[in-house]
Amino acid sequence: MRGGTSYEDAIADLKGFGAPEDVIAQLEEIQQGEDFDVFPENWETMEVFLRLQTQWRVSQGAFIGLDYNAAKFIFDVCKIEDQKETLDGLQIIEFAALKALNERAK
Repeated sequence: MRGGTSYEDAIADLKGFGAPEDVIAQLEEIQQGEDFDVFPENWETMEVFLRLQTQWRVSQGAFIGLDYNAAKFIFDVCKIEDQKETLDGLQIIEFAALKALNERAK
């Protein structure tokens, strides 16, 4: 499949692989989330977070955090100048995402 970073890409890939309809429907439902604005000063951090969306550490079915080795790789590849500031923002997003992901998993 072609891969990608959007829900639309993931849904297309699932369909291409012949995934069960209920799995596809579940992802389509998640994709229906609300749009939101990102302040320009936070955009770079949001881009890093989105690039790390497949880099969650999971233990016994619970999300425990992002893989910071992968984060460092993304910082370097994307030439993030202020890595500490970006990490600070990334951890704020990560904390909120962990709460939501683990609540949904219950």
